[in-house]
Amino acid sequence: MAHAQVILKEQIKGLGAEADVVNVKRGFARNFLVPQGKAYEATPGNLRHLNQLKAQRAEREAKEIQEAEKTAAKLKKLKLNLSLQTGQGGKAFGSITTIDIAKAVAESAKIELDRHHIELEKPIKNTGSFEIPVKLHRDVSCFLKLTVTAGEEGEQAQGDSAEG
Repeated sequence: MAHAQVILKEQIKGLGAEADVVNVKRGFARNFLVPQGKAYEATPGNLRHLNQLKAQRAEREAKEIQEAEKTAAKLKKLKLNLSLQTGQGGKAFGSITTIDIAKAVAESAKIELDRHHIELEKPIKNTGSFEIPVKLHRDVSCFLKLTVTAGEEGEQAQGDSAEG
């Protein structure tokens, strides 16, 4: 198979970030990356502009880390209260998942949190207090305090903010 070397202009999941010089299949470069404006061919002339792309990448990464740290500070202050439906014997109906936690964070703190950032080993099926790890960036992570109480039938998740 023929391969081509390209310089990425933007971050592409599974391939690299801007200013990375990567080897891809020639057809992928010719038919997708270059026409879409996502990469340059790695010619000697284009390799000279690599420093400018690296500066843009450093600026973007610095912004991402700064935003992640701000979000982490807000999440550390937040105390969520969710209710879990239980039956007569105290047996739980359903569970609390990352989707429920992300919705509660969005409602109570107005923070849009991707459910994939919440590192929950398995869904929560019992009451109590939990510290849920949240990885906002590869360098920034924090813990989210969650209290799960037994609720009555028909009651759904509710979030309370401690920022007030």
